[in-house]
Amino acid sequence: MNYKKAILIPVYRHGKACEQVVDKLESFCKGNQAKIILVDDGNGEDTKVHLRKIVEKHGDFVDLIANEKNMGKGVAFRKGMLRAEELGFTHVLQLDADGQHDSSRCGFFFEKSMASPEKMICGYPEFDETAPGHRKGGHKFANTWCAIVTWSDGIVDSLCGFRIYPVKATCDFLRKGRIDSRMGFDIDILIKLIWRGVKYEFYPVKVTYPMDGISNFHPFRDNVRISWVFTKFFCGMILRSPILLWRKINGR
Repeated sequence: MNYKKAILIPVYRHGKACEQVVDKLESFCKGNQAKIILVDDGNGEDTKVHLRKIVEKHGDFVDLIANEKNMGKGVAFRKGMLRAEELGFTHVLQLDADGQHDSSRCGFFFEKSMASPEKMICGYPEFDETAPGHRKGGHKFANTWCAIVTWSDGIVDSLCGFRIYPVKATCDFLRKGRIDSRMGFDIDILIKLIWRGVKYEFYPVKVTYPMDGISNFHPFRDNVRISWVFTKFFCGMILRSPILLWRKINGR
């Protein structure tokens, strides 16, 4: 396989932080012939200013595409993945624009992906003291339900956005299937690809929550949304139980 790397960053209201993220990724991208695909998810002018600065400074390895209005992370991910496929990339690392993820782990994750190119290579968070307690609790809740609906004890974390996707398998699904457009996205895409037989590995990535960071998470609305996602998955699990049982018995 002619392995080609890209990094996908959906951006909503994190223009200034995204500038810093791209600056940190410059040496990796230039050393690995990797491109960063930024998806402007219907931002206001204050964020667009920062995105234009990124393109002016790093246009040799940055591709900027945009939604006319805010559509959510899932829609931005779909648009960016299909763009990566169009450009001929085989594997995409998606990370968040707010600078929470330790971008120095990109090289390690791509090494693991090159060794197992058919798999998703997923991050699980190593939280520091800045992590809010409700975020840790939310991860535990989501991981428990992911284990239930996939019949798997190997899902270390379902919410961490630091994740490498094989482009062909992911885009084949995106052209046919539906994914949650907003805060349920990371869970939704992970479970649906697992249900389609895509294998996975998990490795740690440090996660930091800046004290002055802008959060797009709305506790009540988004927790309700995530709970609804799991309700639908539980119903889907029952329908798929014969397939899941067969995979469990055969170790697949």
